[in-house]
Amino acid sequence: METRKQRLLYIDNLRLLMIIFVVLMHLAVTYSGYGSWYYKEGKPIGLVSQFLFGFSQSFTQGYFMGFLFLISGFFVPGAYDRKGLGKFLKDRIIRLGIPTLIYMLFVNPFIIYILLDWGIPKPGLINYYSDYISKFSFIDGSGPLWFAFALLIFSFLYGLVRRITSKFSVKSQIGVHKSNIDTRKVIVLIILVSVLAFLIRLVQPIGTSFHNMQLCYFSQYIILFIVGIYAYRNDLFAKIKYNFGIRWFWGGLIAGLLVWMDIMLIGGGAGGNIKPYNGGLYWQSAAYALWESFVGISMSIGLLALFKEKFNYQNRLIKVMSDNSFAVYVFHAPIIIMAAKLFIPLDILPAFKFVILSVLCIPVCFVFTNYLVRKTPLLKNVM
Repeated sequence: METRKQRLLYIDNLRLLMIIFVVLMHLAVTYSGYGSWYYKEGKPIGLVSQFLFGFSQSFTQGYFMGFLFLISGFFVPGAYDRKGLGKFLKDRIIRLGIPTLIYMLFVNPFIIYILLDWGIPKPGLINYYSDYISKFSFIDGSGPLWFAFALLIFSFLYGLVRRITSKFSVKSQIGVHKSNIDTRKVIVLIILVSVLAFLIRLVQPIGTSFHNMQLCYFSQYIILFIVGIYAYRNDLFAKIKYNFGIRWFWGGLIAGLLVWMDIMLIGGGAGGNIKPYNGGLYWQSAAYALWESFVGISMSIGLLALFKEKFNYQNRLIKVMSDNSFAVYVFHAPIIIMAAKLFIPLDILPAFKFVILSVLCIPVCFVFTNYLVRKTPLLKNVM
């Protein structure tokens, strides 16, 4: 047990890194204007910043949330095996459902009422909140917690499948499969994710959402969640060789940059015509879906190999940050929005503001959750 726990420290570190990227992504949207977020400053950013923000946000979007679903799926089968259906679902509701409700019922209306309309005349708080609840506006108010809500749905579906197929002894099969990872399987996975993404975007293009769920990205999320389950049963993460993973890592970085630039230049994205990339019967949509799938799969393999080999340990600071990572995910939005509002008078390039607030907001988020959120009796048990 201790050996396995120690071996999985690299996954805790990767989860921490992805959640830091979530905070950085939302700050990037604030100052670039690319993407969906509560508050965007809306100032011109210049050609260099357009390129830097455009690539970094596209590249990060290509893998970071899919990777979180991958490692979340990895831990689901073991939790079910230990707890059974009832305790498994109860735990999922506590760990995922309650934080989502907290965000919907308290954090989201606080952001909208207090932070976004700062200093603007508005209806009374009681009237606003009663309308927010009575009109069921909170259903669309999950904010970043769409991830927890989606993961809760995935977990319930997994529990249902396990109950239906309970006559098969899944637990006894752990570790007996000889499945491995090779280039052919990776390519098949990339193609599968990209084809499904292209098809979904025919009806749900990038930029649309359904109850705050951006379904345009869900082919990667669903498939990688399933891959995570399969990886647990076959111990696939442990079987990723360092050299194999690093080749995919550098391939994702280098080819990801070069191919992205080619697609944007040839397809008209560099000139501002991004509609064909979002979805529809356009070659740009197909190419972008394939590029995005390649980035998502290659970076997932590469990061697992890299962190398993080089970062499978934690010092005291990283341990504290890792323990606070989900709480930061839940509560970072009002912190960075308030910071962005406070920095409005600072007349510098938006890219510089992004750098400054990134340096300031990351530690503030962790300090806030460690010394306030996780010390609160009603919150510490779900964070």
